[in-house]
Amino acid sequence: MSGKKAIFIAGFGGQGVLLIGQMLSYAALFDDKEVTWMPAYGPEMRGGTANCTVVISDTAISSPLVTECDVLIAMNGASLAKFEDMLVPGGELFVNTGLCPEPPKRKDINIHYVDCTNIAEEKLGNTKVANMVMLGAVNQITKITTLETMFKVFEYTLKGPKAKLIPLNMRAMEAWSE
Repeated sequence: MSGKKAIFIAGFGGQGVLLIGQMLSYAALFDDKEVTWMPAYGPEMRGGTANCTVVISDTAISSPLVTECDVLIAMNGASLAKFEDMLVPGGELFVNTGLCPEPPKRKDINIHYVDCTNIAEEKLGNTKVANMVMLGAVNQITKITTLETMFKVFEYTLKGPKAKLIPLNMRAMEAWSE
């Protein structure tokens, strides 16, 4: 990826929304990019609203605030309805089809449907990596980073007893194909 990308990730607590943002941010750091990550969530941890922004750039980032984005990841229907208009024309929209019953309204964007939970359950046997399935789909389309960098990110973040989760997370990154 070159240039600047503004990414907005939204869903509810417990879906790994903030973790997707963190992983993208770490990947940007490993790729020697400038990056900002800004989480926002309601008072409830699970079930409440959760979203975050990630800005990745080749040059200094003047502000972490994102009012329009190049990439929107909607992990549930409420997030799709609320944030779809933030996406720039021609932007990339990633929709978690299992939790977004209504289709996107816009026709001037690129839409990618990802059935995260079913893919995680059927292909990997573990619904806890549904967010990594989505991250893999996003990375396959946008080319924000490489799988090699994501492996480094997993090694960096999943240490000690959690290191055994690295192979599952890497498989989740590759589980989706359009």
